[in-house]
Amino acid sequence: MKSALLILLASSALAGCATMEKPMTTAPTVVPTVAEAPAPKAAPNPLTAEWTGPFQGVPAWDKLDVEQFPAAFTEAMADMKREVEAVRDNPAPATFQNVHEPMMLAGSKMDRLQSLWGVQTSNLSNNRVNQLEGEWEPKLSAFNDSLMLDPKLFQRYKAVYDNRASLNLTPQQLRLVERSYEAFVRNGANLAGADKTRLMAINSALAQKFAEFGGKVVRDEQALIFVDDAASLTGLEPSLMASFKAAAVAAGQPNRYAIKNTRSAVQPVLDYASDRALREKVWRAFVNRGDNGDANDTNATIVEILKLRQERAVLLGFETHAHYRMADTMAKDPAKAMDLMMRVWPAAVARVHEEVADMQKIADAEAKANKTAKITISPWDYGFYAEKVRKAKYDLNEAEVKPYLQLNKLIDGMFWSAGQLYDLGFKENTGQVPVFEPKVRTFEVTNLKTGAPVGLLYMDNFARDGKRSGAWMTTYRSQQGLGGTRTVLASNNNNFTAGTDDTPTLISLDDADTLFHEFGHGIHYLLQNVYYPDLARVPRDFVEMPSQVNENWLLTPEVLNRFALHYKTGAPMPKALVDKIQASSTFNQGFATVEYLASAIVDMKLHNRTVPVSDPDQFERETLAQMGMPKEIVMRHRLPQFNHLFTSDGYSAGYYSYLWSEVMDADVWAAFNEAGGPWDRKVADRFRTIVLQTGNETDRAEAYRAFRGRDPDVKPLLARRGFPTK
Repeated sequence: MKSALLILLASSALAGCATMEKPMTTAPTVVPTVAEAPAPKAAPNPLTAEWTGPFQGVPAWDKLDVEQFPAAFTEAMADMKREVEAVRDNPAPATFQNVHEPMMLAGSKMDRLQSLWGVQTSNLSNNRVNQLEGEWEPKLSAFNDSLMLDPKLFQRYKAVYDNRASLNLTPQQLRLVERSYEAFVRNGANLAGADKTRLMAINSALAQKFAEFGGKVVRDEQALIFVDDAASLTGLEPSLMASFKAAAVAAGQPNRYAIKNTRSAVQPVLDYASDRALREKVWRAFVNRGDNGDANDTNATIVEILKLRQERAVLLGFETHAHYRMADTMAKDPAKAMDLMMRVWPAAVARVHEEVADMQKIADAEAKANKTAKITISPWDYGFYAEKVRKAKYDLNEAEVKPYLQLNKLIDGMFWSAGQLYDLGFKENTGQVPVFEPKVRTFEVTNLKTGAPVGLLYMDNFARDGKRSGAWMTTYRSQQGLGGTRTVLASNNNNFTAGTDDTPTLISLDDADTLFHEFGHGIHYLLQNVYYPDLARVPRDFVEMPSQVNENWLLTPEVLNRFALHYKTGAPMPKALVDKIQASSTFNQGFATVEYLASAIVDMKLHNRTVPVSDPDQFERETLAQMGMPKEIVMRHRLPQFNHLFTSDGYSAGYYSYLWSEVMDADVWAAFNEAGGPWDRKVADRFRTIVLQTGNETDRAEAYRAFRGRDPDVKPLLARRGFPTK
């Protein structure tokens, strides 16, 4: 479980979505009074109860009741407050054993509650949940600050830090002592008086604004784009059309088709729908989420968040929010992150111009052959004509590949890969433990060599109303040694479009990458083997590396031959088709790189400045123009819907981390290929024991050097994307 310190340091850890809007105040939100005297006995709250059942206890998802959360929060805060104050008020001289260890074991009730609340807000949200988020996020933030900024508690940590040389600490304990002290200072422990009061007010206001932003985006994503006749959907697979028909029926429009305003529903339309007007309509709805000048417009919310972030950074002694957020990363400094991004950007833009030229030739030829007006490639044409170029250059069509990409078979494939590489075994036990949604699958995880239990994996794969967009991995309980060995409860969450009764769920290559990516996060946490839980949290620009590494095994012949089976015939993907996929591996990398890097660069420029932006739309337009952004592409995440940046501090000034991690990822993959190939167990064992299992027990740059014998090289990344390496 997370330790109390990690809970406290996770600023607005429970941030999500909200509908309530409150003016920013200049005083901290009042923390709910925590009664010191025992309250009259009442029925136990199921949300704070100990988890029971197999796997050392599992969440009682069948007891999830949104109306129980307010009382549960109050109870969990009281419990955590008592535990932390016991450490703070201990009269004995401060030591590692009476400060750090009990703090790492404190907050278990709050940790369990956070897991339940996280699922409620991310997987099962509704208007009532939004309302509670708006009410409780600021309260929880203020509560965390009241503990984190307690001067007496800080003095206990400081005493251990000051005396660390004489305490006979192990290397791990010393790392914990130093990192904990630095985290306290970085988050305001040295502030006093009005400055401390203002910091608490800022954190509380940010928590409310994060919830507000998320709620607005979710509501725009719940919108449906209706289509009146099947002819407009020409080019789409029958199974996808059937899902659109089902969505319309559910919306009370049985004679129409309904496209949800989410990436998993929109992208196939942009790639395959012949109706250009429909593509433009769908594209505009999707890229303008949060930017329509209505009640769900997020621009004003972004402005408030940026002001608060910069004020906080200065208050804490940092030049900008980017410097504040990057103080505990591998890159350390915004300039280093920008340097990496700008090494890749020019080559990516050049490749986009080549890609557009290839598309334009096809569009011009079609106009001539059909005697229709010429078009100029626009953003809503990029995917559609890219598929035509793919077909022309490689004789490859995504529609030709998709029938072989059955979701359930690919899940079997990724499990098999983890067994081959890391001795992880997965056995489905769906129906034997509670789940929060009927379609969630569960898998018992064991060590194939020893038979020892590792944990439980939940998989929530399908899009639905109330579930946030995108894909993510989380743990409901993480491994640690302190306090007794704990099995892992991990969760992978995707937003695939479910199949029908007649057709299994088929996914695109991009979705298959996402599946393996999120499972890579799962592997990382299932393999974790740390004693102290506070040494499990890795830097933001490292955390994506294990997940990106795992994507590489998707297209190995061993996985494709065994698990890429045609959903009708059961035949494996033909070698000729596999060869075409491999040959096209660098296809459209200009687009993929530019749409991502544009978001990452704009994020860094947005936060690496002393004067906060006052007009996000204008800033976005002007910054992209200065960068030379191709007009045929938009950012993967435009600012008005950029949940990574504005539903928490998590990826703010940190979206670059995917590229930073991918440099390591490509270099790790090169290590396998330089040895015996993708399945080389000597490399896999070294990667597991040196990098994956060790959390943050040592500096991650040092761990990487220990694995690779040197720092990561950017050339494998450039080569993978088909860019010049000089």
